[in-house]
Amino acid sequence: MAFLISKLPVTPSQRHLILVKNKKLEKKFPLKDKTCFLKNKAGRNHKGRITVFTKGGGHKKKYRTIFHKGAVVQGIVEHLEYDPYRSANIARVFCETSNSHSYILSPEGLERGHFIRSQIGKSELTLKIGNTFYLKDLPLGFFVYNITFPSNNGGVARSAGCSAQIISKDTKYCRLRLNSGEHRLFSLTTKATLGIVSNSSHKLVILGKAGRSRWLNKRPSVRGVAMNPIDHPHGGGEGKSSGGRPSVTPWGKVAKGQPTAKLKSHKLIVKKR
Repeated sequence: MAFLISKLPVTPSQRHLILVKNKKLEKKFPLKDKTCFLKNKAGRNHKGRITVFTKGGGHKKKYRTIFHKGAVVQGIVEHLEYDPYRSANIARVFCETSNSHSYILSPEGLERGHFIRSQIGKSELTLKIGNTFYLKDLPLGFFVYNITFPSNNGGVARSAGCSAQIISKDTKYCRLRLNSGEHRLFSLTTKATLGIVSNSSHKLVILGKAGRSRWLNKRPSVRGVAMNPIDHPHGGGEGKSSGGRPSVTPWGKVAKGQPTAKLKSHKLIVKKR
C-alpha cells in the first residue's frame, strides 16, 4: 500500500518534501524486450530550435511498452513496478499459454499473484479489477480506465488516479463521466479495463527543491519581466519594472482570463468539462 512520507528537515530542501512510498513495488530490472531508449529532444524540434520551454536534462531512463489498445492480455501478476515515464504504476504479467511477459497499467488493489484475463467475447463474465471488458457488458455505476478510442489511436483515463464512471446506456452508445467532469459517448463495443488507475497519491507529491525537478527533465521557468525586450513583451525597463501591461505570452497573446481549450465541439461530447 502506498503512503506519503516526509523527512526530518536536516536541510532546507527537506523541510517541505513529500514523496509517495510504495513497499510493494519491485526493484528488479525491467524486461529487455519490452523496454527501449527514447531520445531526449529537450524541447527542440527537427531544426534544433526550442519550441517547448523548461525541458531538458534529467536522469537516464527506459521506456516500458504497455499493452494499451485493448489487447488480449491474461496471466498472473508477477509483481508491480515503477515506471519513470508515467505517473501510474505498472504490473508485469506472465502468460503461461504463450510463455511470455507483458506490462499493463496497474489499477488500485491489484497485487502480486492476482490472475487477470480479457473478458472480451466471454459468455460468463468475472467482474474483477484488471480484467478487460466491452462497455456493453459492464453494469451502470462501475469505474473503468484505459478506454480506447474507436481508431485504437490513443485513449482515456490512463494517468494516476484517473477513471471514468458508466452513467447510462442505450442501443448504440454508453455514456461515461470522465475525471474532468465531461460526459462523453462511447460505442458499446469499446474496450475498457475495470478499476481505477493506481498511485492516486501522485498529485500530493512536493518535490522540495529545484534539483529534484532537474532529475525529472524539468528546467526552470524564467519570468518575462526578467528578460530583455527582444525576448518577451514584458522585458526591459529601468530597474525592476512590472511589465506595464496585462500578462501576455512571449508572442503577445493574453495569458490570463482567456479560455485555453479548443472551441471546436465534438458530436460525442454530451456535456463539456
